[in-house]
Amino acid sequence: MILKRIFLLMAAVSMLGAQDDPQYTNDGMMRLPANYREWVFLSSGLAMTYGPAGQTNAQGNPRFDNVFVSPAAYKSFLKTGTWPDKTTMVLEIRDSDSHVSINTGGRVQTSLAAIEVHVKDMARFKGGWAFFGFDKSDKAKLIPASANCYSCHAEHGAVDTTFVQFYPTLIDIAKQKGTLKP
Repeated sequence: MILKRIFLLMAAVSMLGAQDDPQYTNDGMMRLPANYREWVFLSSGLAMTYGPAGQTNAQGNPRFDNVFVSPAAYKSFLKTGTWPDKTTMVLEIRDSDSHVSINTGGRVQTSLAAIEVHVKDMARFKGGWAFFGFDKSDKAKLIPASANCYSCHAEHGAVDTTFVQFYPTLIDIAKQKGTLKP
């Protein structure tokens, strides 16, 4: 009886990581992870995104970037300094405003402008990593490998095509593990 309970517990724990693995439709679209806001928060930046999603909003306000990573990938990174296969990172892009409630000078995050996902799936994508751009849908098409995001991440990504240099909780780990690109 005890072995059966241990087996069931081990199966449940292994499924926790699998539920955050990238999910795709039959036609190759990626499903937005429904619980990404419960994942590990890596960083937030202001006016960091490029391309259409990074443009200021209609009032000229810059946009915030919030970066989340699946818990299993985060734990693996802490141990190894690299991202495991099936890593999923969500970039949530939000509008900002400076005149909300009593705030008159700082910036606060407001409505959702876009979501982009950077995913490592070695069996599915040449080079291992791919990008998906979500509009107002919970499914997105693959961003073509000819898009600038691929070359920019390959050239400037500090660890495994990701911008760890902007994640204060991980940059020291990458330095300690010797995985940070110079």
